[in-house]
Order: sequence, then structure tokens, then C-alpha cells
Amino acid sequence: MPDYSRPLGDAIKKARGKLNLTQTEVAEAIDIDVRTVLNIENYKGNPKMEVLFPLVRTLKIDAKEIFYPEMQRETPAISQLRLLIEDCSEAEAVAITPVLKSVLAALRDKNAIRIE
Repeated sequence: MPDYSRPLGDAIKKARGKLNLTQTEVAEAIDIDVRTVLNIENYKGNPKMEVLFPLVRTLKIDAKEIFYPEMQRETPAISQLRLLIEDCSEAEAVAITPVLKSVLAALRDKNAIRIE
């Protein structure tokens, strides 16, 4: 199987475990055969977009985990923060941006003072 099967299988398995779902529950949620989930997790699956899209969305997987596995430097906290931000409406993002900038500036100033 091509190189992309491992990051895909790992991401599916990890996300499923994080959500405490069985392979059967995932399969039922997106209306596919449980063997499809099993095959993907065992690096034997090559899902079509009709399967991949709902699978990734249902399990709330960041596409970078699958398509850019070399960028796995992201911590769980940063991943959670990004998911929260990506779930914001435009109005919410506009409202949160200055708050986040202020908090980051304060944290960074505090860290800069500690270093000196």
C-alpha cells in the first residue's frame, strides 16, 4: 500500500480512540461497512472521497495529520485550540482576535521579563 495508508490509518485509529468509539460505531455513524474502518486502520484501505470525507469529519481529524504527517510537532493543546478557532463564526473570530493578541502579548512579556 502507498505511503499515505499509514498516516491515514494511524489518524483514524487515534481519533476513534480519543472519542471512545468502536470501529462498528464509526462505521454506523457514516453508513459504511465495519470492514472498511478495519482495513483503513490496518493500512489496507484506500477509501474513496465518499468515505474519507465523512470519516475525517465525524472523527474530527485535522487533515494535516493525514496529508502532512511530518508536521506532527503539534501538541494536544495547540490542536485543541486550532479546532476551537476553526469552529468559530467570522463574527466570533473578529471578537476573539484582539483578546488572543492581548493575552499572547502579556504572556510573552512575562516570559521575556523572566529570561532577563
